[in-house]
Amino acid sequence: MHIHILGICGTFMGGIALLARQLGYEVSGSDANVYPPMSAQLASEGIALSDGYDPAALDPAPDLVVIGNAMSRGNPMVEYVLDRNLSYISGPAFLAQYILCDRWVLGVAGTHGKTTTSSMLAWILEYAKLKPGFLIGGIPKNFGISARLGDAPFFVVEADEYDSAFFDKRSKFIHYQSRTLILNNLEFDHADIFDDLDAIKRQFHHLVRTVPQNGLIVAPGDDDNIKDVLAQGCWTPVEHFSTQSGWSAHNLSTDGSRFDVCFKGELQGRVEWDLMGQHNINNGLAAIGAARHAGVMVAHAIDALSEFQNVKRRMEKRDEVSGVHIYDDFAHHPTAITMTLDGLRRQVGSERIIAILEPRSNTMQMGVHRKTLAAAFDNADEVMLYQPVGIDCSMQEIASAIGDHAQVFDDVAAIVDEVVSQARAGTHVLVMSNGAFGGIHQKLIDALENRLEAK
Repeated sequence: MHIHILGICGTFMGGIALLARQLGYEVSGSDANVYPPMSAQLASEGIALSDGYDPAALDPAPDLVVIGNAMSRGNPMVEYVLDRNLSYISGPAFLAQYILCDRWVLGVAGTHGKTTTSSMLAWILEYAKLKPGFLIGGIPKNFGISARLGDAPFFVVEADEYDSAFFDKRSKFIHYQSRTLILNNLEFDHADIFDDLDAIKRQFHHLVRTVPQNGLIVAPGDDDNIKDVLAQGCWTPVEHFSTQSGWSAHNLSTDGSRFDVCFKGELQGRVEWDLMGQHNINNGLAAIGAARHAGVMVAHAIDALSEFQNVKRRMEKRDEVSGVHIYDDFAHHPTAITMTLDGLRRQVGSERIIAILEPRSNTMQMGVHRKTLAAAFDNADEVMLYQPVGIDCSMQEIASAIGDHAQVFDDVAAIVDEVVSQARAGTHVLVMSNGAFGGIHQKLIDALENRLEAK
């Protein structure tokens, strides 16, 4: 069977390509941005890539075209598929029909923490020698890959609420039929496809409807939006975390790198890891609860988390140059920014933090978060905001709300120069973006090394 994937270099669709290849299918794909590391990962698996959307890549016709949700009507390959009546399917539907149909699916949904929690859960199952399959929107360092088939029955999937395809506006996670479901949290996001928070809640309610009565939902006990979703109807047992009646953390270290795990008030063990922040503690508690439903002893899950190495681009320390620490983080929502900076502040104490943000998500660029974004930087000593061309949100408005310690730039090189002029030993530079941000991380490292050599 030959499948061709449109939008193959996205994290999700690239994962679909890897899974299809592991099934033994011939796989090819097209994308407007064919570049490493995804292009290299795909090429190493013998997957043929086409740069751009030339319909010639569909001649001869593949058996099936898998269409990513970034594709829309008017795309020349989409029009070619429709005009010639080629067989096509969305990425989530392909995953459900060809991979998940006979698996015990453990889905991880929520506005924040999906990638990290999915990675924790997959690692716990791996540590327990269950060899799970997984598809995760990032690269867990414990595995070094974003997707694999694994062994039956368990499969961990990052269950995204974004729409499935131009012809299927249901959330991706509706397709997966999770037996074990984590609902991490719920806030308004994806303003490009959801009109309001209630529209997102409705999709989450549809997700809850797909979980069987012999399944399990693991959810926070203190998230009002999740409570609203469950109140719309729930036919599945629910275990809560961050509540004394369910999974809870006690005796926390200041930065969250050590904590006791309790279930229904009884001590289960202590996690000691390299992660930080309350958000990661919550992620860990949820993963432990979900793994327990799959048969993993809690003590083994705790031991696994103590060896968890996090995910690339989630508070990933890229380098340290003359005592200046450079971090890369995926945060692109005020809540995520707040949690990331809070965790870093707890770790570094009074040392100087420079926070740099590229507003790259559709929701942020539309200005949806303009009233809440400034407060997210309360734990930063200096804030540098990048102003892309042609977006609705004025970074200068945000900077004014933050105060005198915030600046706006329209050039990556200028940000690098400003950081180099300010950074001294003990400075922590946190770069936040869900994109490449013009290669700023390596440019900062190179510039700081050049400064050192010039002395």
